[in-house]
Amino acid sequence: MDNDGGRKEWDRMHGSSDIEQNTRLILSHFEDFVNRKDLDAIERNVDPAFVDHDGPGGRVVDRAADRVMMAKMHELFPDLHVVVKDAVAQGDKVVVRNQWTGTHAVTGQRMELHGFVLWRIAGGKIVERWATVTPMHEATAAALDW
Repeated sequence: MDNDGGRKEWDRMHGSSDIEQNTRLILSHFEDFVNRKDLDAIERNVDPAFVDHDGPGGRVVDRAADRVMMAKMHELFPDLHVVVKDAVAQGDKVVVRNQWTGTHAVTGQRMELHGFVLWRIAGGKIVERWATVTPMHEATAAALDW
């Protein structure tokens, strides 16, 4: 659906559970905010009182800081892409295992990182985030030769 209202209407008509709705919200947020570079997705999907417990530098930050961080990531890695490998939901939480890749705009070096993110949803919006992310490394065949 193109907007939050359309998504809720679809869910109402088709009997989707909160768990399914929450999972779809997180998957579409990754797709829009990261892969499509739609920074306005944060206003659509994330509550104004959002708390990111593991923001840039390991600090607790808000929605505005996450938007700035993603804008900088898009600038540094113009082809930034995230793939959600797994998603598991229970109650008001969704956990995803993901893989990020991109090419540094200046050096041309490919990078890759992996992460687990726990999201809490309330009222159809993302309200909290916790993340564990591997250090960025070059995504080269040599790096994988072990």
